[in-house]
Amino acid sequence: MKRFLATYMGSPNSSKKAEWDKLPEEKRKSLEKAGMEAWQKWGQEHHKEIVDMGTPIGKTKLANKDGVSDSHNMITAFTVVEAESHEAAAKMFLNHPHFTIFPGESVEIMECLPMPTQK
Repeated sequence: MKRFLATYMGSPNSSKKAEWDKLPEEKRKSLEKAGMEAWQKWGQEHHKEIVDMGTPIGKTKLANKDGVSDSHNMITAFTVVEAESHEAAAKMFLNHPHFTIFPGESVEIMECLPMPTQK
């Protein structure tokens, strides 16, 4: 089995997020509850493939040759899964509640490659 990192993508500036934020609190809380129930159901359906359910992601720092600074990206959470192929891993996330209920935009799935070794 191959291992894949799935990153949940979303922008705080997207129109979908703006619509979500405008919802009446009662409606938003109802959708949050339904979304978490759907996410848990997704997790149960794929429990054999999930290596690490992951967590939401907080603020970003950037480290480079110039030092450390605040940064921003669109990653909102992550999950690690195993699958026979990249296509099979990606199909696990079709109709995921991250973007069908919550205001997330997409899930990006990347294969975790083996670490190169010196010869």
